[in-house]
Amino acid sequence: MFNIDQWANPEYFWLLLVIPLLTAWYIWRYPKRNPEIRFSGLKPFENVPRSPKTWMVHSLFVLRMLVLALLIIALARPQSVSSRKNVEIEGIDIVMALDVSSSMLARDFKPDRLEAAKNVAIDFIKRRPNDRIGIVIFSGEAFTQVPLTTDHAMIINLFKDIKSGMIEDGTAIGDGLATAVSRLKDSKAISKVIILLTDGVNNAGSIDPRSAAEIAKMFGIRVYTIGVGSRGYAPYPVQDQFGRTHMQQMKVQIDEDLLKDIAATTGGKYFRAENNKKLKEIYNEIDKLEKSKIDIQEFKRKHEMFLPFALWALGLFVLEILLRYLYFKRLP
Repeated sequence: MFNIDQWANPEYFWLLLVIPLLTAWYIWRYPKRNPEIRFSGLKPFENVPRSPKTWMVHSLFVLRMLVLALLIIALARPQSVSSRKNVEIEGIDIVMALDVSSSMLARDFKPDRLEAAKNVAIDFIKRRPNDRIGIVIFSGEAFTQVPLTTDHAMIINLFKDIKSGMIEDGTAIGDGLATAVSRLKDSKAISKVIILLTDGVNNAGSIDPRSAAEIAKMFGIRVYTIGVGSRGYAPYPVQDQFGRTHMQQMKVQIDEDLLKDIAATTGGKYFRAENNKKLKEIYNEIDKLEKSKIDIQEFKRKHEMFLPFALWALGLFVLEILLRYLYFKRLP
C-alpha cells in the first residue's frame, strides 16, 4: 500500500513503547472500573447468554491504541525517495555569455536584438537535453545568472527573465568572457564551449578581452563569438524629455576584429548575425559540435507519506468517539 523508503524522524518510534505500557495498565485497571452488584448466588444467571457487547467494549481501547500508533508513524515522517545513481551521458559543457547592454534593444531584429537572442538560445537549449549549460550576462559588469546544470527547465525560466538594465550599462566583453571561463575551468568534460554574443565594442570592465581569451585557451575552452546587428544603421528606442518613446537611427558598431581574435585564439569561430534568420542558422551550426561523456549524479524528489497515516488516525479517532458516546453509552 505504501512505498516507504526512509523515515525523516525515526527517533519518534521510541514513543511506541508507550502502547504496551498503556495496554498493561488497561488490563490491570479495567476490572476495577466497573460497578459491582452483590448477590447471594449466581445460579439464577447461569443460563443468561453473554452479550457480544461485553467483549466489543474493548474495541474502544484498541481503536485508541491504533490512533496513537498511526500518529507516531506520521510524526516519524515516512518518505518515498528514488535511489541515487551516477549516470554517464553524452554531452558537452556550454556557458552562454549574453550581452544585455541598452544597445541590445535596437529593433533591427524582431522584436529586438535581446529578445531575438533569448528566443534562439532557448530553442538551442531545448535541442541539447544532455548538455550541462550555464548562463553569464554582462553589460558594464558581468555575473553568473545560472551555473552549469542539466536542469534545462530552470535555465529556460531564468532566461526569460533576463532584461536590459539589470546591471550597469556598458559593454564589458572581457569581464563577461572571464566570468564564463571561471564557470568552465574546473569542468571535467572533454569539450568545453563558450558562446559569447554581443552587439558592441568593449568599453567597460577591468579585464582585457584578449587576456580573457588567453585564459580560456589555457583551460582548453573554445569560444564561439557572435556579433549581432545589421550593417550601417539600426532603429533604436529613445525617450524624449516628456517620456515618450520614439525610434532613432543609430550607427551599428561591432568590434569584429576583437571577436575574431577571441575565436581564433581559442580554436572557436566568429559569426555575424544580421537578422533573426541568420542568428538561427548560427546556433544550428554550433549545435553540430562534437559530444563528450559527462558523469552526473541523478537525484529525484522526496515525497512525504505521513498524510495517509494522519488521515487514518483521524478516521479511527472519530469512529471511537461515535462508538463510545452512541453504541457503548453508559447511563449514570
